[in-house]
Amino acid sequence: MTGAVLIERDGPVAILMLNRPKTRNALSDDVIRELEAFLAAANEDESLGCILLTGAGEAFSSGGNVKEMRDGSHPMFAGSPAEMQEAYRRNIQVLPRLFDQLDVPAIAAVNGLAIGAGMDIATMCDIRLASTEATFAESFLRVGLISGDGGAWYLPRVVGYPRAVELALTCRTLNAAEALDWGLVTHVLQPEELMPAAREMAHRIASFAPRSVRLNKRLIRQSMGVPLGTALDLAASYQAIIQHTPDHREALLALLERRKPVFHD
Repeated sequence: MTGAVLIERDGPVAILMLNRPKTRNALSDDVIRELEAFLAAANEDESLGCILLTGAGEAFSSGGNVKEMRDGSHPMFAGSPAEMQEAYRRNIQVLPRLFDQLDVPAIAAVNGLAIGAGMDIATMCDIRLASTEATFAESFLRVGLISGDGGAWYLPRVVGYPRAVELALTCRTLNAAEALDWGLVTHVLQPEELMPAAREMAHRIASFAPRSVRLNKRLIRQSMGVPLGTALDLAASYQAIIQHTPDHREALLALLERRKPVFHD
């Protein structure tokens, strides 16, 4: 680990901070690899209730490293078309696949600039909170590119197809209030309130039975891409699994007895 991503554990909540403020937390190879290592192991950590992702300094993430693009110093920006295609698959595209497989809920606390792939990383999280200082832009056309990191799949699922196309084809920048209006974020907070509010939400999510939380998230994500009948079959299956866990009974008894549940599963 190089410290490109700082990881703090607050009980069942993991706070991940992109830690390359000099590049405005550009998604260089070390950032990608450290995010990959954490996300690849997250589902196996049964004590992990929620993930909180933010950026160090004044930016959330400025996206791809423009100097690496200019210099061709990364395999994604050098070699034959076939070699570059494979480099995308092995590098930045690892992250959208891992986020799609992630059962642990993920919150993005967008503290500042979220540009290009930086905005796309935010859309890969389940919930986005923004500082009043945050700005968002799907600005790949400014450097003559497309979204090569999965944003073309995630963004329409967050803001809808017409707005996703408008953002991609105009490179329009949204301020925090506009992002709230467009449904890109769910809350806008003063800078000093952002992380406390995000932590509070993460801990609230993590306070419920862990397996129920994860299967709730998995069901919603999987239901978005299947027919209703398939979604209902998934719901029945997951419900049957949950109802055989001790934590389901503990939640039920705690509600009836008007006390705080104590989960062990």
